[in-house]
Amino acid sequence: MFFNNWFKINDKKYLDAISTAGVIGLHMVSATVVGLGMGWYLDRWLGTKPWLTGVFLILGIVAGFKNVWLDSRRLLKAQDKEDAERFGPKDR
Repeated sequence: MFFNNWFKINDKKYLDAISTAGVIGLHMVSATVVGLGMGWYLDRWLGTKPWLTGVFLILGIVAGFKNVWLDSRRLLKAQDKEDAERFGPKDR
């Protein structure tokens, strides 16, 4: 098959970095959509339109930013560890 040689990446670190970078955007969008959906459902059920939708939308956005921040921090720690192994520890 044509793609067997085209996508031949043997280094697991590169694949992990690419997959983590792709998931960062998904975390932001999915947390926002889940918050919006929960707020909309609760507003319909309790008759409090639009208050719970707004509150849960904001909570979803905050949760999305938290997930992005944690993923970015994890990527930076992994990069620092790799740099320390390759070049020696940093002087801070």
